[in-house]
Amino acid sequence: MDFITGGELFKHLSDVRRFPEDRAKFYGAQVAMALGYLHDSKILYRDLKPENILMCNDGFIKLADFGLAKMINDEEIANSFCGTPEYLSPEMINGTGHDHTVDWWALGVLIYEMVIGIPPFYNSNKHKMYNLIEKGDIKWPDQKKHGFSASPDA
Repeated sequence: MDFITGGELFKHLSDVRRFPEDRAKFYGAQVAMALGYLHDSKILYRDLKPENILMCNDGFIKLADFGLAKMINDEEIANSFCGTPEYLSPEMINGTGHDHTVDWWALGVLIYEMVIGIPPFYNSNKHKMYNLIEKGDIKWPDQKKHGFSASPDA
């Protein structure tokens, strides 16, 4: 096992609250490549969050903690309810079964959090948060009021 000395993405994000867009894009692209590799290998990751992304000294990342990962075939659907609440997809919450798309949902949540500073549907009341994940609209905070910038592409 590699010894990764750069800490968790969570720590780096906590230190600055949000990343500049180009840094979020850099990490997001790396995570997308890692998820693509896992999916090509028939593995659902199912626990993407900043705490599970380790930072190497060269600035690149490695995914960690495969405790919730599951191997599935292309046509197979998983039915477990697992993961971190802020990153759960609607199909995970409503129990209709899920496939690799839950990881892509979580990547979108992660990128939003890296740019905005908080997950898109966060609420301290877990039941309200689940309802927002299933039925809520993405809210983009006022950039001037909250002191950040993001391009229209973000």
